[in-house]
Amino acid sequence: MFQMSGARWAAAAKRHALLAKGLRVTIGWDGDILDKALQTADMYLGSTMPRDNLDVRAPRLKWLQMTGAGADYLMPLDWLPKRMVLTNNSGAQAIKAKDSVAMALLMLNARLPAVLTNQRKKRWEQLYSPPIAGKTAVVIGFGRLGQAAGRAAKGLGLNVISVTRTGQRARTADLAVRTAQIDKVLPKADFVIVTAPLTKETRGLLNRDRLDLMKPSAGLVNIARAPIMDHDALCAKLENGSISGAILDVHDPEPLPADSGLWSTPNLIVLPHITCDDPDYISALLDFWFQNFARFKKGKPLKNRVDRALGY
Repeated sequence: MFQMSGARWAAAAKRHALLAKGLRVTIGWDGDILDKALQTADMYLGSTMPRDNLDVRAPRLKWLQMTGAGADYLMPLDWLPKRMVLTNNSGAQAIKAKDSVAMALLMLNARLPAVLTNQRKKRWEQLYSPPIAGKTAVVIGFGRLGQAAGRAAKGLGLNVISVTRTGQRARTADLAVRTAQIDKVLPKADFVIVTAPLTKETRGLLNRDRLDLMKPSAGLVNIARAPIMDHDALCAKLENGSISGAILDVHDPEPLPADSGLWSTPNLIVLPHITCDDPDYISALLDFWFQNFARFKKGKPLKNRVDRALGY
């Protein structure tokens, strides 16, 4: 569902007929037409970026669009000529993410990770839980994905604390703190939701010491990037019951190897990176691209421009 096919392009071009008029499009697979196409390309759209010697290979290229949201695998952007702009697909997953976070919060509140562990062990143990309303969710990262998580939490009656680089408060947060203050809010969390981009500042952010700050009844959700947390420390806490449960949708590497200990960790639900994407992902991406193309034609700043210093 992430493939950029001719049929999908044609359907999007029909939806944006005026903008598509006059565009000459080349569609290839695994770099089979890449170098020839780059010689005359003004714009590039793809899941991988042609980074080597790009200034010479693509003398006319001005704009590169990623199919995904996270740009961490492209950092640092020293390969990107200064005349070129890189944009990502941040925000496209917000609608599905809101649904998925609501699901995850309800599952954690109902102790579903522990219930499913008991099911595998054929153990009958009645785990009762109070209503979710009035509890507190700490959301790490509060861009469009994090705000979607915040809306899901607020919709369930939770208090929301956002943790961001700047500490700037968004409307869906009851309290906002800077990342440097995360140690003060983790002990308050009934649920911790990770939605931050992977940067040098967030890599390893949820280390063993910070996981130890969470109360034993708390649950954790990660729909961002796996290296943000210490999985060995998390597994140890899940095994000894010092964290109630966790739902992980992102892993390193992916697919998760069959011999990974995560598969058998108690009180953990492993999801195969599915919570934020839907089958119409590419259609939505192309609609966004055409909206940005209208700005490109008028010389306006492009939306979702990746900051070279921040990495997102």
